[in-house]
Amino acid sequence: MITIIAAIAKNNALGKNNDLIWHLPADLKRFKKRTTGHYILMGRNTFESIGRPLPNRTTVIITRNKNYVKDGCLIAHSLEQALEMAKEEVHIFIIGGAQIYQKAIENNLADVLDITQVHKEFDADVFFPEIDLNIWKETEREDFDMDEKNTLAHSFVRYEKIIN
Repeated sequence: MITIIAAIAKNNALGKNNDLIWHLPADLKRFKKRTTGHYILMGRNTFESIGRPLPNRTTVIITRNKNYVKDGCLIAHSLEQALEMAKEEVHIFIIGGAQIYQKAIENNLADVLDITQVHKEFDADVFFPEIDLNIWKETEREDFDMDEKNTLAHSFVRYEKIIN
């Protein structure tokens, strides 16, 4: 199973200046729980914004730079090559960034979208692709108001592909 996992704002904003726009501890906790023990595939910019391989996960960095090397990570030069590296994995997560999400969706590579919807619009320079409800069906939703730790209302939403 290939899952795209992302936190997006109301206007599909993902980030700005190669960084997240908000801090949402509930989303970070959920991301860790979902991805621990699995392959996580990401573009080089996303990796560099994180700054290190995430513990207890196999990190695959996708880059066009043939000389790029990072200790503790696998390097792929295309999304397809990254998926090939992870082919023995039961559950693969695509964790960003915008170009990788776009390519995965355009090429019909994902089975599930695991989305944290932040109920606010943000100024951003990278955006998540529109979710086409003719292709994706919402199958789960948990809504949360802001609280003392999470200062933004948000929802955890799962979409499953209905068209192959």
